[in-house]
Parts: sequence; structure tokens; C-alpha cells
Amino acid sequence: METKAKGPKLFAGRANPALAAAIARELGVANGQIEIGNFSDGEICVQIEENIRGEDVFIVQPTHAPAENLLELLIILDACVRASARRVTAVIPYFGYARQDRKDKPRVSIVAKLTANLITAAGADRILTMDLHSGQIQGFFDIPVDHLYAAAVLIDDLRAKELSNLVVVAPDIGSVKMARAYAKRLSSGLAIVDKRRPKPNSSEVIEVIGEVEGKNVAIVDDMVDTAGTLCNAAVALKEEGALDIYAACTHGILSGSAVDRIVKSPIKELIVTDTVPFRGELPKNFRVFSIAGVLARAILCIHKEESVSSLFNF
Repeated sequence: METKAKGPKLFAGRANPALAAAIARELGVANGQIEIGNFSDGEICVQIEENIRGEDVFIVQPTHAPAENLLELLIILDACVRASARRVTAVIPYFGYARQDRKDKPRVSIVAKLTANLITAAGADRILTMDLHSGQIQGFFDIPVDHLYAAAVLIDDLRAKELSNLVVVAPDIGSVKMARAYAKRLSSGLAIVDKRRPKPNSSEVIEVIGEVEGKNVAIVDDMVDTAGTLCNAAVALKEEGALDIYAACTHGILSGSAVDRIVKSPIKELIVTDTVPFRGELPKNFRVFSIAGVLARAILCIHKEESVSSLFNF
């Protein structure tokens, strides 16, 4: 008897339900039936409300703060494993705790490695994520990791602006590789802002390396949190004679007074994706692009056992 081919089973955590719904629409499937709640003391409880025995399961859950988002992912993973899913892929659009990926001071934890261990121990068979803060984090996992890039979405928007004399700028040394990739695809120049970070979530601009005078600028980075690095870089670039300044960041964390800081900065427009949800209404010069299509295509490739590398051709 001929059996009907099964499609991927998609389940959404509570960290970014809008993105999970968008991915489901792109795939043409419905999100799986799952009940996620809390006891009166805050303890998380999860129940998969449909049969997933032998299914190829994908769990969409970014792990940004609060820590409950990570814990919820671990509990959903465990529930799927115990429900006898054939394979469970953790789809983590934004991998939280990635900034703590090395021992840069005495007596600190390498939380990115700890997080990788927890996700693996919870039963994930593979990881699908986007624009890790540091590429080396892929090596923290002992399971396959598919690392996607939002550049395909963001570059299209920058290219559509048809900016003359464009220079792509890395706001710090860590983002040079990303900036170089953008500059190559946009056929533009490259500049670097050299900075010193005296303490977490603060930065001090030291020097602009490269020619930006009389040029339009696109600052690119993997994330914008407090926006200190981004805004300090924009101020330094303006002082060096830059014209219009745009910023493109994959993960718009935008914590604290980040939005107000960007509004008051020389940045003409900030472009981000929807890897994390946004609290409140964003100003008009903030533009949000969805990466649901990219993630949906990757999920389909994984499910069909096809190459994911074709998604990098943009």
C-alpha cells in the first residue's frame, strides 16, 4: 500500500509566535497543536496535543531574554522526544547568550557553550539559526548546525535605495567579516570603526579606518541591543564627513533606551528583521523585514534532505 509523504511538523513556543505563524504560512502548513502554560508559581508546563510519533518536528523559539524563553525551548524539546518524534530540529532565529562565547575575563562562564550543551541534552537532533554573534558557536554543538544569514533580505533593500558613493561600515572589529560580505555584494567600499568597550553594553569610539567623507554609509552588524555601538559609530562617521547614514542589523533587541538613542542619532534609517518581537510601536525610520521565507525554505530543505547551502546564493 502506498503511503502519503509526511510534511514537516511545526510547533511554536511563546517567544515569537508571529514569526512562527509567518513561517507556517510560507510552508503552507498549520502550526502543531501544543499547550504551553504556567503554574501559579510561574513554572512552565508543556503538552503536545497531537500524535507526532515518527514525525519530522521543527520548534520555532528564539532564546532572547528573559531566560524563560530558553527554558521553554528545552521543555518543548523534551516533550517532543518523549512523544517519539523521529527527528527534532530547534529553529532558533536569534541565539541568545551568544555574546558570552569565550572566557575574556577571569572567573566567568562561557554561557554560549553551556546553552549549546543544554539544547543538545534536551534532545535536539539539529539546529537551524541565523546570524550568530560569533561563527565559532557552531562548533559548540555536537549536532549539525545550519547557520543562515539575513543578508539576502537586507542587501536587497540597501540595493533598492540606489545609493551613490556607498561605503559599508563595520561598527567594530568583530563585524568586519559581515561588512566585507555586504560590501562585496553591493560593489561598495569598506570602512571600520575601531572602538574600545570599557564595560558590557558600553562602547567608546576610537578611530574611523577608511574613507567616508562625502559618501553615503551603511553600518551593518548582527544585532543592535542598547544601540551604544551603533550610535557612537554614526556620530564618528558624521564627524568624518559622511552623508546619509543607514544601519542594517539582523537582530533588533533594542533594550533600554535604544530606540530613543537611535532616533536622536545621525542614523537616517534602521533596518532590522523579525527574529525577535518588538515591544510597542517603532518610529517611522525603523523598517522591519521578515525572515520567515528564508527560514521556511531552510526547513523544507532539511525536511527533504536537500542542500541548505543554495540559500546562500543571493
